[in-house]
Amino acid sequence: MPMPDLQILILAAGASSRMRGADKLLEQVAGQPLLRHIAGQAVATGLPVTVTLPPDRPARAAALDGLTVRRITVPDAGFGMAHSLRAGLASLQPQGAVMVLLADLPEITTDDLTMLAHAHARTPGQILRATDASGQPGHPVIFPGSLRAELMQLTGDDGARSLLRRHAGDLQLIALPGQHATTDLDTPEDWAAWRSGRE
Repeated sequence: MPMPDLQILILAAGASSRMRGADKLLEQVAGQPLLRHIAGQAVATGLPVTVTLPPDRPARAAALDGLTVRRITVPDAGFGMAHSLRAGLASLQPQGAVMVLLADLPEITTDDLTMLAHAHARTPGQILRATDASGQPGHPVIFPGSLRAELMQLTGDDGARSLLRRHAGDLQLIALPGQHATTDLDTPEDWAAWRSGRE
């Protein structure tokens, strides 16, 4: 199946505030910083990849060196996820679909992203949201181009939850293996538990 007209937007401008001084996007996964790992998974799909970054974390930008990604700095990232989302969307082609991928999902794979992209090619008008194997909703989420204007109106730190509620009838859930779509490690304890479980 040919790859669809779709772009991947990785949101990596968050404050990592629960890590008590550390940066979760620089935690090591598969021998490299998490941000580089997930960006690499996205690049390997062959789809265009854009990453939003905060202005005050140069190590995140450095972690992307050598990868074919566009970088967008979000000066007002501290005001919530919606600011990062809007800044990233504003830099993309205005009509195309976008896969919104959080940067802190260490188990996401290229196969996961490719499966979602192929599902989008089959049903391009649907919102596609990844779930874990049990059906728990997670990320990434693909939004069709028809919703770009609504996405650009979002505010605060609620992400796109309100939009997903409004368009529940157009939502299709796609199960990914295990907890790929829902493993989100926010604290040092989360990281320690996750690593111990993989040994």
